[in-house]
Amino acid sequence: MVDKVNKVVLAYSGGLDTSVILKWLIETYKCEVIAFAADIGQGEELDQIEENALNTGAVKVYIDDLKETFVKDYVFPAFRANAVYEGQYLLGTSLARPLIAKRQMEIAKIEGADAVSHGATGKGNDQVRFELSYFAHDPNIKIVAPWREWRLNSRSELIAYAEKHGIKVPTTRAKPYSTDRNLLHISFEGGELEDPWKQPSKEMYTLTVSPQDAPDKPETIEITFKQGDPVAINGKSMSPANLLLELNRLGGRHGIGRADIVENRFVGMKSRGVYETPGGTILRAAHMAVESITMDREVMHMRDALIPKYSELVYYGFWFSPEMRLLQNMINQTQENVSGVVRLELYKGCCSVLGRKSDESLYREDFATFEDDNVYSQKDAEGFIRLNALRLRIHKMLEQQK
Repeated sequence: MVDKVNKVVLAYSGGLDTSVILKWLIETYKCEVIAFAADIGQGEELDQIEENALNTGAVKVYIDDLKETFVKDYVFPAFRANAVYEGQYLLGTSLARPLIAKRQMEIAKIEGADAVSHGATGKGNDQVRFELSYFAHDPNIKIVAPWREWRLNSRSELIAYAEKHGIKVPTTRAKPYSTDRNLLHISFEGGELEDPWKQPSKEMYTLTVSPQDAPDKPETIEITFKQGDPVAINGKSMSPANLLLELNRLGGRHGIGRADIVENRFVGMKSRGVYETPGGTILRAAHMAVESITMDREVMHMRDALIPKYSELVYYGFWFSPEMRLLQNMINQTQENVSGVVRLELYKGCCSVLGRKSDESLYREDFATFEDDNVYSQKDAEGFIRLNALRLRIHKMLEQQK
């Protein structure tokens, strides 16, 4: 346990873990607890959060609308990088944690709190993401991580604790998996999903219909980009949060964005998670399409080589690190000419690019055509090929001599 705590700011979601933690902090540390909930697109999950926190013993509750900040300053920068962890995970939870932690530290300063707390377990990634972000803002902050202190070692015990203390929580014994939702995605972990062979129940999915139940008629949309960020859908300009919300609606209606993944956690173990990221799936496909005609080849290849590193830094919790700032600045520079319009077809779980155009396009039909042209001498390719084949020819000649 940490030293004596007088006042603690708790990252409070209203779910099972943080609801129990709020009461546990009061009982264990005899301290004041301020509950902080970041509204980053959870929807109705926030409806009863203030009442529940106060009823559980919080002295004050902050509910801050951070949706625009989340999408503009965290989601869009990552999508400029085409970030994806281990080829599948679009980092929905990973991108939210540094924002929550940053605002939590700001509240701690406003309220004169000497500690912060979170509901992440000692087995997961979130404990690292929260705490690295805390220390990046205050090297001397006290951190209370109940999952590393208490003896409530399972969600079943947490449910029993909640029932004993009359704490209202959404998790039940019949629905034991945990969820995390924001504007980018919803994730499902634990409980019945811990068996990687077991298929998720159809009733679990929240943001997307089953592809089999999606409309039989495809839908065509257009997304406009300016310097790497989406700014309009079908010609209608939207704020970052509203644009992603609309892409979620469109993608969800067509069953786009489901992923069932076994991923490698930072702490060293494998974990199974199921994700719904409808808008993000569409956005990544569209962004890559506009890049394909506006980005220089060598710049693209260099950036692409850094996608695993960028994604790893986000996943591991190093959003506020010096190396992340360096990488993001480089990524942003690659996007200076990534502007244009992409046309896509949404159909039965698939998102297909139908066309792309840009005033910044590097694509030249007069160079690429298979028809007669006056701008490219095909004879030039012979010398180009022979020069690149020189080392291969020398290698083979040495082989033949031996």
